[in-house]
Amino acid sequence: MARRVGGRGRVPFARDVLKSGWDTDIRIVDDLEPPECGEGQVRIAPAYVGICGTDLHEFLGGPNFAPTTPHPVTKDTIPITIGHEFSGTILELGPNPTHPDLHVGQTCAIQPSVYCAQCAACKAGAENACLNGGFIGLSGGGGGMSEQVVVPASACHPLPANVDLDVAALVEPLAVAWHAVDASPIANSKVAPNCVVFGGGPIGLAVIQVLRARGAKTVICIEIAKRRQDFARDFGAHHVIDPTKHDVVSTAFELCGGEQPPDLAFDCAGVPSTIETACKVIKSRGTVVNVAIWERSVPFNPNWLVFREAQYQAVLGYQRKDFQGVIRALGDGSIRPKGMITGKIRMDRLVEDGYWALIKEKDKHVKILVDVEAR
Repeated sequence: MARRVGGRGRVPFARDVLKSGWDTDIRIVDDLEPPECGEGQVRIAPAYVGICGTDLHEFLGGPNFAPTTPHPVTKDTIPITIGHEFSGTILELGPNPTHPDLHVGQTCAIQPSVYCAQCAACKAGAENACLNGGFIGLSGGGGGMSEQVVVPASACHPLPANVDLDVAALVEPLAVAWHAVDASPIANSKVAPNCVVFGGGPIGLAVIQVLRARGAKTVICIEIAKRRQDFARDFGAHHVIDPTKHDVVSTAFELCGGEQPPDLAFDCAGVPSTIETACKVIKSRGTVVNVAIWERSVPFNPNWLVFREAQYQAVLGYQRKDFQGVIRALGDGSIRPKGMITGKIRMDRLVEDGYWALIKEKDKHVKILVDVEAR
């Protein structure tokens, strides 16, 4: 049974994942016992849950993150409660609270990181790359698509009064972008960089917004789909290049003034053609930041970087500081992502109006949110 449930217990979860594709079973289960709120934990009433590409991969071809044997940290196996991009309101603090900034009634964004705190990565301060890691709502440990969920107090990030709960459900994907930008030389640069972002999907659009908030001089988006090109402009891209109509390397060079190629390239597309172009579009001693997750091996020639003495920086997920950075930016208005929300649906329409809408009309949508309280 699902572990993270409460109230009337309306919670969709992966009941049974078969080996053949297109057959993940998503169900709403009622009247389950609410989880206990222990020491160091907080009970949350989820408000909005975002659907992301990882959820779609689980739906179409999982299990991937969803554990088929007990997860080393959560100890859960499928069926699990789903939903890892979510916001909510605190209902209860566990005994002996350890986070004085949290109180009942407070609205929060939830950081779904699961990590062991014991492996070499965790001890090195890279818990986002934990060897036993995962995510609440993907690896067990509860999930946002429930009327109540219990999470670690450290996962709760209080929201400024001017940040609504629907926007707060976007903090998780924005934190991915914040982490990627923070790992690039922009964090320590005294000169505003020229940047190229490959891909106008949700993460690419998030990177565009974060780059603008972090003071990038020029942001160029590389995108084929017309609607996503429009989204990129709406969220702050100075220029958009359609790679089917223009040579990306020469056009980006011209858009940056014709004297120096772009400083940074962020690969958020994860397709074979982008990795070579990203390496070739940047200046000597520039940096390619790999944000995408690759589903299969792709051809790569190190000389693309060697001849530029350039760097290839891989990033994964986010850390606590990234959630805090995004929330500060939302509070002061330097990031205004509400337009990323292209649909809100009821929980009982998750598959039809959520998953299939994003699969069949992916260029039409950026982020569909599940309104947990809607009936």
